[in-house]
Amino acid sequence: MPPVRLAIAIDTGGTFTDCVYLVDGRLGLLKVPSTPREPSSSVLEAVGKVLEREAVQAAAEIRIGTTVGTNALLERRGARVALMTTAGFEDVLEIGRQDRPRLYDWMVTKPQPLIERSLRVGVRERVDARGRVLVTLTNREVERLVRLLKTRKPEAVAVCLLFSFLLPRHEQRLGERLRREGWPVCLSHEIVPEFREYERTATTVANAYLLPLWKNYLGKILQQARHLGDVRVQVMQSNGGIVDASMAADEPVRSVLSGPAGGVLGARAVARLAGLRRLITLDMGGTSTDVAVVEGQPEMTTEARVAEVPLAVPMLQIHSVGAGGGSIARVDAGGALRVGPESAGADPGPLCYGRGEHPTVTDAHLVLGHLPPEGLLGGSFPLDADRAWRGLERARGPIKTVEDFAVGILRVADATMEKAIRVMTVERGRDPREYTLVAFGGAGGLHACWLAASLRIPRVLIPVYPGALSALGILSADVVRDLSWTVRQPVKTLFQARAVLEPVFRRLEREGVRQMRRQGWPADAVSLQRLADMRYIGQGYELTVDASEDFVAAFHRAHRQRYSYADPAWPTEVVNVRVRCIGQAPRLELPRRAAQRGRLEDAQVHQRPVVFPGFGRRPLQTPFYDRERLRPNGQVMGPAVIVEYSATTLIPPGWQARMDRYGNLLLESVST
Repeated sequence: MPPVRLAIAIDTGGTFTDCVYLVDGRLGLLKVPSTPREPSSSVLEAVGKVLEREAVQAAAEIRIGTTVGTNALLERRGARVALMTTAGFEDVLEIGRQDRPRLYDWMVTKPQPLIERSLRVGVRERVDARGRVLVTLTNREVERLVRLLKTRKPEAVAVCLLFSFLLPRHEQRLGERLRREGWPVCLSHEIVPEFREYERTATTVANAYLLPLWKNYLGKILQQARHLGDVRVQVMQSNGGIVDASMAADEPVRSVLSGPAGGVLGARAVARLAGLRRLITLDMGGTSTDVAVVEGQPEMTTEARVAEVPLAVPMLQIHSVGAGGGSIARVDAGGALRVGPESAGADPGPLCYGRGEHPTVTDAHLVLGHLPPEGLLGGSFPLDADRAWRGLERARGPIKTVEDFAVGILRVADATMEKAIRVMTVERGRDPREYTLVAFGGAGGLHACWLAASLRIPRVLIPVYPGALSALGILSADVVRDLSWTVRQPVKTLFQARAVLEPVFRRLEREGVRQMRRQGWPADAVSLQRLADMRYIGQGYELTVDASEDFVAAFHRAHRQRYSYADPAWPTEVVNVRVRCIGQAPRLELPRRAAQRGRLEDAQVHQRPVVFPGFGRRPLQTPFYDRERLRPNGQVMGPAVIVEYSATTLIPPGWQARMDRYGNLLLESVST
């Protein structure tokens, strides 16, 4: 009998590595502790455990989402990189832009560039804004640069020459010569072939900064995968699409938000089954919380900042804050309670994990009785409640009791997450009352009802597999490749603009189809989307619209929606054109739960006292229910706690939960 084939999706988080796999049409779930010092170890451990659990010899496909790139940027532990740029532009990374994210903050300090000044080298060459050579790059200059780099010993090189996206010849010559010397090289016209020198330089530098670490991480996984036979390894990108590891290996900057992107896709897929389209997604893990908005399709951006580094590549619009289950709580010198952004992560972890030294959000939940006493992951990951209590007692400072300290920790974490939701909704002209909050991640269900009540969000959806929803989204993601090009084309008439842009679109489409073929997708199986970045002439920012229709009218509509005004009489221009190539994956079907008869009490595992913030200091006797034993359309009235392998959901008094036929939980307030 031939070996059974299966697909595995893995999302490496700060505390746990989540794994969802599909074998013979059946979904399975597994979580293992993350290994921050060697991220590939937890991935390989998860794959090995799945193969052992299912008695399978090999996997057909392994899909990976990871925070390796994000963490390297946050902790500034990437490679020693040299930047080669047109002479006179060596300081563009420090100069940046004149706009500031906090306009009235007099104490703001700029983050340090990823590259120190001595490693930023000016190149004697020049191309103008029309792509004409003003100063030719000579062989003597190339050899001088090579000799200079040998003395400074970088681990990777970023090359970003002025207007190279119009004429890449100089960058290509430098790249060829530097690669012959053995350096990993990133060329800006290959990473971001668009205007805006600061963003293009910063993105190319970030790619080079992550490249050695990323290649080491993927290399270990690919090496192990080869021992499993004919296995395809793919990587989740920040744009919500999958790409082969061979292509992703040279572009780590496109995967820095791969895990959160998987969560957004998973939330959208599950919410569709529940008939919901307007969503606020809340992914609360061990280190951070990620918030996004979905209105049919997730929002995209090419103006993201990750760890204060601008990245001009397509990404899902996700706002992250340092509030997770492992966020460290402390009382500062002024007596104020602070939570995060520092995290205990997986090593050493919260106090209750047995090795941590600082109280965390998870410890606060445990002390208040919110977590199952047998521990996490179905009891296979025990928690030390006494150690958590003693740690909070030592750290509470002037706060009266341990319970008050724990409640305060949760309140501060809630305030941080509430602010993140407001950034993505209220500050963008959206009313949270018109959306459903989809809460997931290991800790999302513990905070969802309070956040919904604070923002008057009418309902909360706790999806199936909440603690591994990002991995589920990765498993179901399409293969996607994004290409772009700067055109700066004024629009006189729609007909004239289409005639000018058509050759550019066709060239990008041909290249996109070629890249998709490398991943095994025939041309007739690839769908193509045309997009255009547009603005009013004189503006310094753009909006992306569908270019397959009347894109001028679409731009005016988008501008009115975003900024509450539009001026159809004002001239417009197309700044960039974009092509998205999609190889659509088979739609993942979640199994339906059979209607079951029985009493709610049959799903109860135990009852214990629980403190609910906002409902007094006295603990309430609260039933704990096993989610797997709940029946579809049955109702659970708060106070209650619903436990499962990957997460815990807290239902305060005045709330009720109902399970649908797919196993999703819909929570609503019944308070008058």
